[in-house]
Amino acid sequence: MKSKNRAAFIVNGILFAIVLLWTIPTIGLLVSSIRQRDDIRNSPWWSVLPHIGWVATGEQRAIPEGQSRDVPIVIDGVEALFSEWQEGVQVDGDTRLVWRGNLRTGQLDVYQSQWTWNFNFTLENYQQVLDGKSFEIRNADGSTTTVQGDNMLGSFLNSLTVAIPATIIPILIAAFAAYGFAWMSFPGRRFLFIIVVALLVVPLQVSLIPILRDYQSLGLTGTYLGIWLAHAGFGLPLAVYLLYNYISGLPKEILESAFIDGASHFTVFFRLVLPLSVPALASFAIFQFLWVWNDYLVALIFLTTDSTKEVMTMQIAGMVGTRGDDWHLLTAAAFVSMIVPLIVFFSLQRFFVRGLMAGSVKG
Repeated sequence: MKSKNRAAFIVNGILFAIVLLWTIPTIGLLVSSIRQRDDIRNSPWWSVLPHIGWVATGEQRAIPEGQSRDVPIVIDGVEALFSEWQEGVQVDGDTRLVWRGNLRTGQLDVYQSQWTWNFNFTLENYQQVLDGKSFEIRNADGSTTTVQGDNMLGSFLNSLTVAIPATIIPILIAAFAAYGFAWMSFPGRRFLFIIVVALLVVPLQVSLIPILRDYQSLGLTGTYLGIWLAHAGFGLPLAVYLLYNYISGLPKEILESAFIDGASHFTVFFRLVLPLSVPALASFAIFQFLWVWNDYLVALIFLTTDSTKEVMTMQIAGMVGTRGDDWHLLTAAAFVSMIVPLIVFFSLQRFFVRGLMAGSVKG
C-alpha cells in the first residue's frame, strides 16, 4: 500500500510540475498585458510579485568634478566606467548609485535594496488594441507621444465568422458519413473508408495552391464561403474517423429496437445517434475550433485579397512587424486571441476525454 501511495504521489507531482510549466507562460502573458509600457521595458513580468529589489530613495548625490568618459570614475571607493555608472553600480551591500544625465551636469540617484512589488496595472493596453482610438503615451523624459490604436474588434468578429461555420459544417457532414460507414451497408463502404483514413496523412500545404486556382476560377477567393469549405475539407477526414469510432461503438440493441419499431435511418440518426454522440462531437469541435481560430496560413491564402475580412492571426502578425517593441500591446492582443479558445475548451472539457477514448476499447 505504501508503495502504491508513493507511486501515486510521484505521478501526481510530475503531472503538477508539467501543468505548472505550461501555465507559467500564460500567467506571464496575462500579467504583461496589463502592465505599463515602461514597466515592461524596465523589469520582467515576475517583478509584480514581492521580491527584493532596488528601490529609489529619492536621494541624489552630486557628481565628482573633472571626470572623463575614457577614465574610470571612483565614487565611494568603487571604480567603474561612465557607461557602467549609467547602468548602475552597487557601492555596498544595500546601496546602488545610478548616474542620470550627461557627464558634466548629471546627478547620482540612490537606490536601496529592499522588499518591493509592482502592482501598477492598467486596462489601457486592451482599450488601445480593441478600440482603435488615439492614445497619449508618456515617455521616460516626461514628453508625450500620440499613437493610433489597432482596432482588433473587427478582426475578432471576422475570426468568429470564420471559425463557427468552419466548425459546424464538417461536424454535420462527418456525422452523416460516420453513421453511414458504421451502420449502413452499401457497395464500396470499406474502400471508401480506407480512402478517408488515407486522407489524414495528406499534407495541408500540398492542396492549398490547387484549391486557390479553383477558387479563382469560381470567384470564391476572398470570400467566407471559400475559407469555410477549405477548413471543412481539411477537417473532414479526422472528423469522420473520430466519429466513426464512437458511433460504431454504440449499443447495437438500441438501434435494432428502433428499426424494429419502424424507424428510418434518418430518424435513428437524429433521435438516437446524435444525442448519444455528444462527447465525440464536442471533442472534435474543440479540435476544429482551435485549429481554425489559430490558423494563419489558410486565412492568409484565401482571405488576403480582402483586407476587411482580416482575421486575428493576420492582424497580430502585422502588429509584430509594426509594433515589435510594444510588448504591452502585443501581449494584450495575444491574450484577446486566447480568450475564446479557452472558453470553448473549458465549456466542453467534460466531453473531451470521453470523445477521444471513443472506440479505443472493445469487448
